[in-house]
Amino acid sequence: MFLSKNDLLALSSFLEISKDDFLKKYCKIVNLGVARRISLIEKKNSDCIFWDNGGCTIYEHRPLQCKVYPFWSSALGSPENWEALGYNCPGVNQGKLYAAEEIEEKLALRRLDPLLEPE
Repeated sequence: MFLSKNDLLALSSFLEISKDDFLKKYCKIVNLGVARRISLIEKKNSDCIFWDNGGCTIYEHRPLQCKVYPFWSSALGSPENWEALGYNCPGVNQGKLYAAEEIEEKLALRRLDPLLEPE
């Protein structure tokens, strides 16, 4: 999960550690080719470092990327992308049906809170 500046501030505050300590303990730099981003580390089984016993241990303070999932620009780029996401996410096409306006609100949150880039 990629982090924004606000995510970093919220999580380090919640865990009562400095931003630098949070970055050292819970984050890694991911090279995407066109950009580098700061991401939460994963456990050996690829679960998020904050996923434990079937739940998120930081749920109330989870990163924006988690809050707006599965409404990521990449997933909404085409019907094929959305369908492909459904193979990995059992919640796709299940539960509440969101109006286009609600989805756009979620996407706008990301534009207002861009992802962190390593220094």
